[in-house]
Amino acid sequence: MLIRSILLPTDFSECANYALSYAGSLARQAGASIICVHVIEPVVPTVGYTGLTEPLPIADLSEQLEESAGRELPKIGACEECSGIEVEEVIAHGDAAAEIVRVAKERGVDLIVISSHGRTGLGRILFGSTAESVVRHAPCPVLVVKPTQESDK
Repeated sequence: MLIRSILLPTDFSECANYALSYAGSLARQAGASIICVHVIEPVVPTVGYTGLTEPLPIADLSEQLEESAGRELPKIGACEECSGIEVEEVIAHGDAAAEIVRVAKERGVDLIVISSHGRTGLGRILFGSTAESVVRHAPCPVLVVKPTQESDK
């Protein structure tokens, strides 16, 4: 199997960062590049907001999320695990799993390395599983990385 490019989805969580070391190691061994993607999901206004401050307009909140992602993505490319590896940064908008699969297809990646929070039971039902959906619909192999119990704390 020839791996030229690896897609690394991130939400900048500690769990997602755990997959970074796997992607970096695999990219280094294969001489591959990494495409790091962050998906900004649609902001849904809450009904019955009772906070003391006025909520930000949705457009402003989405813009702030994109600016934040724009600051965080370069940090991944500059990390120790990615030293000397070509890293491309992509920001997408929409459903996380669908956008990850779309980017993988468009870029013709050879492998997706994604972390999983490892939720089971009710947590999985309530929150869904982005990793599971990516596995089902991806156009290429997917490596699902589950953090150790120590890193979950």
